[in-house]
Amino acid sequence: MMRQPIVLDVDGSVGPLAGRLVLPLRDWEESIRFGCSLGRLRRFGTMLDETMPQVHGTVFLGSGDFHHLTWPLVARVRGSERFQVVVLDNHPDNMRFPFGVHCGSWVRRVAMLPRVSHVHVIGITSADIGRGHAWENYLGPLRAGKLTYWSTGVDTGWAAKVGLGHAFRSHATSAEMVDAFVAMQANSSEPVYLSIDKDAYAADVARTNWDQGTLSEAGGAAILDAVRGRVVASDVTGEISRYRYTSWWKRRLSAMDGQEEIDAMRLAEWQAEQHALNERLLALI
Repeated sequence: MMRQPIVLDVDGSVGPLAGRLVLPLRDWEESIRFGCSLGRLRRFGTMLDETMPQVHGTVFLGSGDFHHLTWPLVARVRGSERFQVVVLDNHPDNMRFPFGVHCGSWVRRVAMLPRVSHVHVIGITSADIGRGHAWENYLGPLRAGKLTYWSTGVDTGWAAKVGLGHAFRSHATSAEMVDAFVAMQANSSEPVYLSIDKDAYAADVARTNWDQGTLSEAGGAAILDAVRGRVVASDVTGEISRYRYTSWWKRRLSAMDGQEEIDAMRLAEWQAEQHALNERLLALI
């Protein structure tokens, strides 16, 4: 029986999924969108612990601007057993951020959690893991064997030169990347926390707020099938939504990260595509 999906309604972007429980959280949008202080996210996590049912289905986070909300969700996974975290994402989300945590820096925090055995980020085509941005990546979890990047079309040769070749699985095509990941998971019985940022998918699958990867919907389904029956908790992000920050520094940070203005005339069309994909993902998870 499918567990009840939860919508963290921080930006109004998630469509009406059947049987959903909606938590109205729009008052949090300005303070946590894109990034926030560690204290702010701890308070948000405490609110989730007090508000969310202990047993539930997939959690929908809204725009990819909120992917750092995965951190408190992973931290609240019940039980004592260790588990791996599998993240579909076009970006490593393991980049340096000096102001707390943001949607591109949370992976390091999750990799540090005692019960997390390993984090796999699969679907990366972003230059964030290339030589030019190497210094921006947190190298600790990569060096410690707690984090692996799965990518296509990015020159990651620098990693082998600094002793990090084991943490980079670079492939010529998305299909090859998917096949390699599926083969690696074939002999695993370890529980999985699954986090899907839909910017890992090609833009013809569904449009997001961010630059997108090359993963096909069939490729994503193969990844989900590889962990089927082992998923203990999951979340989905990457909805498309428009927002203008009231604080100048968030407007500046967002612009520096290359976010493009959303076409208001096509927003409803793109959100409908996103909603249809959400329903298909729920059926697969």
